[in-house]
Amino acid sequence: MKLGDISVGYLLALREAIHRSGLDPTPLLARFRIDDALLAEPHARISIARFMRLGNAAIRYTRNPGIGLLMGSCSQLSHLGLAGMAAQCAPTLREAFATLIEFELLSSQNYRGHSSFEAPALRFYSISPYNMFNLFVVDSALSARAHVGRALTGGQARLREVHIEFPPPPYASRYEEVFGCPVYFEQQHNQLLWEARSLDLPLLQSATPTYVHLRELCQQRLGELTRHRGLRERVESLVAPKLDGQPPALPEVAQQLGLAAWTLRRRLQQEAHTTYQQILDDMRRDLAVSYVRDTELALGEIAYLLGFSSPEALQRAFRRWTGSPPGSYRKQLLEAKRVGKEIDFKTEG
Repeated sequence: MKLGDISVGYLLALREAIHRSGLDPTPLLARFRIDDALLAEPHARISIARFMRLGNAAIRYTRNPGIGLLMGSCSQLSHLGLAGMAAQCAPTLREAFATLIEFELLSSQNYRGHSSFEAPALRFYSISPYNMFNLFVVDSALSARAHVGRALTGGQARLREVHIEFPPPPYASRYEEVFGCPVYFEQQHNQLLWEARSLDLPLLQSATPTYVHLRELCQQRLGELTRHRGLRERVESLVAPKLDGQPPALPEVAQQLGLAAWTLRRRLQQEAHTTYQQILDDMRRDLAVSYVRDTELALGEIAYLLGFSSPEALQRAFRRWTGSPPGSYRKQLLEAKRVGKEIDFKTEG
């Protein structure tokens, strides 16, 4: 199981941010196998892990730890495809944000959580604990939403305050410059709190007939995506956000799917040749490998995120899954990247 993926449209803003930094983005993007052909594909995506590594590399390339904030200010709704264009034509800013959240799956999917809009709060979900990999992601997401809200209303929309989950980073002074309002760190959510009257502002490019039509197209596309999701993937999407605590029992998941517990158990066996417990085990394995491989999270942090009783319990499970303890696994991967080699580790099913 992956952490999730995002549309390559998001990379257009990063490319522009690097340009604005006075550098050529082509060599950096090429290192991550991103070229003009990929950026031109209408439904192309890259993994969240790859995006996080790219962001970290962009920080080093530009020597700007706040490159995510700049990236957000380069964002355009057109980068989000149908959902972005529909939001641009909405009657009000409130409806624009509601549309972006409703159809978020068309441009991104995070298996551990999702964004939400509970007026006046526009929230963005990110895994924690934090490091430079996901600080970049939060910076770019919140900055983009603030930039878009102002652009849609001709600069009239105002933020009341911004909340950020992680402690103030070394470049904390830049946040209030970007958001134009008080910014509070170490909060419960990553969120933009808009002034209430701003949400009812009409949009510069509001066009109700076009908005209705584009929403219909978004619904069709979303239906196509979800229709092809198998039962196992639907179960994973419900369970993944809760792995850091006590995962829901099978009857609870069955109820959310509109099924009886015995029906879910039977269909998992028939359609996916698996059990609910095996899905839980597989998710923990795949996410553990992804966290070790793709982030700088400490072992204790990964154990917490995946609901293990202790780092030692994760160590034992990881060795069983891959044949290598997590520290050695990460060290060998780093060495392999340094010398340009590929390493194959065993992964038990």
